[in-house]
Amino acid sequence: MINYDLIIIGTGSGMNFVNAIIDSNPEIKIAVIDKDAPGGICLTRGCIPSKLLIYPAELIRDIESAERFGINVDIQNIDFKNIMDNMRDKISSDINMIRQGLSESKNVDYYPESAEFVEPYTMKVGNETIYSDMIFICTGSKPVIPPVKSLNEVGYLTSDTVLEMDNLPGSIAVIGGGYIAAEYGHFFSAMGSNVTLIGRNPQFVPEEEPEISALATNKMSGYMNLYTNHEAVEVQNEDNKKKVIFKDRGSGEHKEITVDDILVATGRGPNTDILRPEKGGIETDEKGWIKVDDHLETSKPNVWALGDANGKYLLKHVANYESNVVYQNAILNRNIEVDYHAVPHAVFSHPEIASVGLKEKEAVEIYGEDNIIIGFYSYEETAKGQAMKVQDDFVKIIMEYSSEKILGAHIIGPYASILIHQIIPLMYTPDQSAAPIMDSMTIHPSLSEVVTNAFYFLMPVHHYHHILEHLGLDEYTGYRTGQ
Repeated sequence: MINYDLIIIGTGSGMNFVNAIIDSNPEIKIAVIDKDAPGGICLTRGCIPSKLLIYPAELIRDIESAERFGINVDIQNIDFKNIMDNMRDKISSDINMIRQGLSESKNVDYYPESAEFVEPYTMKVGNETIYSDMIFICTGSKPVIPPVKSLNEVGYLTSDTVLEMDNLPGSIAVIGGGYIAAEYGHFFSAMGSNVTLIGRNPQFVPEEEPEISALATNKMSGYMNLYTNHEAVEVQNEDNKKKVIFKDRGSGEHKEITVDDILVATGRGPNTDILRPEKGGIETDEKGWIKVDDHLETSKPNVWALGDANGKYLLKHVANYESNVVYQNAILNRNIEVDYHAVPHAVFSHPEIASVGLKEKEAVEIYGEDNIIIGFYSYEETAKGQAMKVQDDFVKIIMEYSSEKILGAHIIGPYASILIHQIIPLMYTPDQSAAPIMDSMTIHPSLSEVVTNAFYFLMPVHHYHHILEHLGLDEYTGYRTGQ
């Protein structure tokens, strides 16, 4: 058995503070284990490679919109393989740099193999048995595959394997209706594929506010076939193509499409089945995510879990935040609790979506409808939005009436992932006040005015829903308060 001062399982965010740990203890010995390419899911098959693909897709959308401004442009060729190769070259370079750093560190033993617990604090890695009384579990997640008849026999892509493609499919079915499905639906349709998206939930991107989902549905239906409240039930081979049979979950009516390929994008699940945490005395929930307390410590003292492994938020920036909490608690012996009151995210679809904090329904349940006010402003009501010919996109702010505290914000439209950062820092101040935005100057004309102006157009919840009705964005009636 080999003894270590620290075992880190996974080479993503769990590695963030390794240099600081080594600097504080130059004699420390660390085992780093990862059965996959080093760098973590975000780098190797998640957010970074997908955004390297989506940026060219966004350029294509911008070029296609030029006609609205009297600019006639033709896209003569899209070199799909070149776009894929550029992505893979960038990722490979970063992976190799990380692998070299791990292999050359005198403080680190790098195990590019699977690991499993054999007893508390003890793991089997390849032919070795290793031990440490401090362990960081950062095992990431894996694609969830739905029980669709004959799916395995016919074959499919996931967000992992899609990165290996060289040839653009003429048509593709995306099974799923969440973030990953929305982004890859945007990507493939921009590249030139005929995309059909099949989502089980009645609401497209169901994690978003219903009115944002409604607008996204309307706009994205313009460049792909989008089915919500439908479920894939069977796939079949047919003349070198793939037939997808799916049904309306409301009426039971069956439909079918024939495509060149299938992408399964139905979410991600835990990797703990490989790790055998139960043998290490580490508890998991009913889905397999590792249970942690408010300090990110597992049921076994001095064993910590962060990032996708604990299933809280499957977002890289959350994993980075959690890595700092673990470092503070495990290494510096502090008593830091996690704080998820303002977790931001973005969907890099077209249109772009961004959100932070509470949704309206959550805010009403916590604070009461009479103590909630909504700020709303449309892009097209700003000079910059008019110049860009943006239509219907908007900013929504949720505030507590009595304290004027910002509780949440939701944006759909160009640069949503950038605009949301006007609000995120304010939600991390002690009083979460909107005053710094409302009392400061905003450059005119700039797109930032759509955020600023939303704070000046505040209204009761019922008034806001009258606006939604007028805009035709009230289709999810179960969302309404009191219903």
